[in-house]
Amino acid sequence: MKRLSVFAAGLLLTGLAAFPLAQQASGQSGEGWVSLFDGKTMDGWSPVGETNWRVEDGAIVADKRTSKGAAHLLSKNSYKDFMLHIEFWASDDANSGIFMRCADPKNIGDRTCYEANIFDTRPDPTYGTGGIVHFAEVNPMPKAGGKWNTFEITAKGRLITVKMNGQKTSELHNGLFVEGPFTLQHGAGVIKFRKVAIKPL
Repeated sequence: MKRLSVFAAGLLLTGLAAFPLAQQASGQSGEGWVSLFDGKTMDGWSPVGETNWRVEDGAIVADKRTSKGAAHLLSKNSYKDFMLHIEFWASDDANSGIFMRCADPKNIGDRTCYEANIFDTRPDPTYGTGGIVHFAEVNPMPKAGGKWNTFEITAKGRLITVKMNGQKTSELHNGLFVEGPFTLQHGAGVIKFRKVAIKPL
C-alpha cells in the first residue's frame, strides 16, 4: 500500500509539473496568436533569393540553394513588438536563422535585421545557434542539429529575448531596428520549419 501511495504521489507531481508547460505550449494557438503556416502551402510568404523551398510532411523545407547568397521567406506583414513561436529542424551543418525587424526587405542581412541564429558549426560560436548575430552572444551555445527545436522570441521596444527549447539563450537591449517583416532563412544544409505563429504586442 505504501509503495502504491508513493507511486501515485509521483504521478501527481509529474502531472503538476507538466501542466504549466502544456498551458504555455497551447498558448501559441490562443487569443492574439496568428498562425503563418498552415502545413500545406507557403501562401503569405515572399521568396527572396533562390533555394528549393517546398512543403513536405507538413513542414517548409529547403536543402539546396540555387544561387549565391542566402535565401529567405519574407513575411507579408511588418511587425514592431511581438512574440514569435517557431518549431524547426536543422541538419548538423545547417546555416539558417530568423531575421527580425528587417529595415530594408530588399536588402536582408545580419546588418539590416536582428538575426536569431541557427548555425551549430559557425567558425566563431560566439554568435552561433541561439545568439543574436553581432549583438548578443550565446554561452554556452546549444546544438540544434538533428532534432526538432523551438524558438520563442519576444521583441518589446528595445528588449529582445531569444529562448531555445524553453531556455533563454540571448537577450538584447538595442533600438537600432524598430519595425519590419521577419524572415525564415536558408543558407546551407537542411532546414525545416513546422510551426510559425506570431502574437503582435
